[in-house]
Amino acid sequence: MSISKEELIRNYAKAIREGNAAIFGGAGLSRPSGFVDWKGLLRPLASDIGLDVEKEKDLLSVAQFYKNQRRTRTEVSQRILDAFSSDVRINENIQIISRLPIFTYWTTNYDELLEKGIREANRNPDVKSETDQLSTMKRDRDAIVYKMHGDVNHPAKAVLTKEDYELYEYKRPLFRTALKGDLVSKVFLFIGFSFEDPNLDYVLGQIHSLLGENTPSHYCFSKRVQEEDFGDPKEYGYYIARQDMQEENLRNYGIQTVFVDSYSEITAILREIERVSKLYNVFISGSADEYPSSWNKNQAEELAGKLAGALVYEDCRVSSGYGLGLGSAIINGALDVIYSDKYRHIDEHLCLRPFPQNISDPKEREKRWKKYREDIIDETGISIFMFGNKKDATSGKIVIADGCLEEFRIAKEKGNIIIPIGSTGYAAKIIWDEVKNDISNYQYLSDAIDKLGEETNVDTIISIIMEIVKKQHN
Repeated sequence: MSISKEELIRNYAKAIREGNAAIFGGAGLSRPSGFVDWKGLLRPLASDIGLDVEKEKDLLSVAQFYKNQRRTRTEVSQRILDAFSSDVRINENIQIISRLPIFTYWTTNYDELLEKGIREANRNPDVKSETDQLSTMKRDRDAIVYKMHGDVNHPAKAVLTKEDYELYEYKRPLFRTALKGDLVSKVFLFIGFSFEDPNLDYVLGQIHSLLGENTPSHYCFSKRVQEEDFGDPKEYGYYIARQDMQEENLRNYGIQTVFVDSYSEITAILREIERVSKLYNVFISGSADEYPSSWNKNQAEELAGKLAGALVYEDCRVSSGYGLGLGSAIINGALDVIYSDKYRHIDEHLCLRPFPQNISDPKEREKRWKKYREDIIDETGISIFMFGNKKDATSGKIVIADGCLEEFRIAKEKGNIIIPIGSTGYAAKIIWDEVKNDISNYQYLSDAIDKLGEETNVDTIISIIMEIVKKQHN
C-alpha cells in the first residue's frame, strides 16, 4: 500500500531536522533541465547497430552490443560527454534539495547539476566519483555527493555497459559498501529513479537479507499510470497491475512509494518538505527602547526570556538579531533551558545574528542589512514579532523600528508562519493590524488573533503562542 504525501512530508522533514536525511537522484532528476534519460542516451548508439531502443528491455545490453561491435569504447564515452557536458539551467527540484540541510547525496547521473545546485545554495560539495576519492575529505565541506556511476568529465570510466556492471564489485566495491551503510543509517528520498539499476538491487537485497523486517524506511516518487495514455483498456489494466506489483516489491525493501499524477506534483511536495522542515526554526523579531503603558522593562524581558525558553523546550532553534532591549533576555531564556536539560547544545537551539555595525554609507548599510535579514529569515519557518521601537538618532524621539517591519515583509514573502504580539505595541501592533485585517491568509491565527492583541499576562501570551507553534509541528 502506498503512503500519502502528507506522511512523506512529515516523516522526511523530521529526518532532515534530525540530520538523518539523504537524497538519491536518478535520471529523472536531471531531465527537466534538458538532459536525456538512459533511452535518450542509448538511442543513437542502438540505431547505429540496427537496434530500436524502444523495443529493448535490457538497456545495459544495448551499450554492450555497441562496444562489442565497434571493439572500442570511444564512441560510448563520446556520447556521454556530448550528452551531459552542455551548460543547462538548474531545475527547481535540484534547487530545493540543494538548499535543504542534507549532508548525503547519491546519484547514478553523470552530469554536474547536483553539485552545481549545492554550490549555488552557498554550500561546498565534496564530490566522490572515483574509489580513491572516498578516503579523502574536502576542507569545509557541507555535503557529500556520491556519483556511483562516474562523472561526465571522465567518461571512459563511467558505468554504462553490461560489462561495467559485472565488474563493479571489483572496480568500485567501496561505493557499494558506503551505500549500504547509508541505507541502513539514513532515510533516503529517491527522486527520478526507476529502480532498474543492478547495483542498487544488489545492495538492497543484501540489506534485506541481513535485516529482514527491520529494514529502515525510505521513500520514492512514482507517476501513476494514466488511463488516457492507453487506447486499450486491457493494456491499461496490465500496466496498472504491474505498477502495483512494483510498489509491493519496493516495500519489501523498505521503500515506500508516493504516487503522483504529474511530475509537477513532486516539485510541490519538495517545496512543502522544505517549508515544514523549517518550522522548528523560529525567528524572534523586536526591539524596545520604551514600553507602552501596560508594559515595563522587566515584563518585556520576562516575555522575551520565557518565550525563548519555551521554544527551546519544544526542541525549536531560536534565531534572533539581538534586538535592543530584548536580545539579552532571549539569550538568557534559551540558555536556562539548554543548560538545565541534558544533551542539549547551544548551536542546536540558539542562533544569534547581531547586525554588522560601523558601515558609514547609509545605502550600503541598508543593502547589507536587508541581505542579512533575508539570510536569517530564510533559515526559519516561524517569525514572532514583539514591541519594535527605537530612538531616532537625529531627533532623539521614539519611532517605529523600520527593521522590524522589513523583517515582517521578508517573512511574509518567504511564507513564514507569522505571530505578532499586538499587545506589545509599536511595530508589532502595526503587523497585528495588517494580519487581523487579512486573517483569511492567516487561518492558524483565527482563534488567537484577538488575544494576541489585548493580552498582557506573560504566561498567558506564551501559552497562546506555544499552542500555535505546536499545531504547526503536528
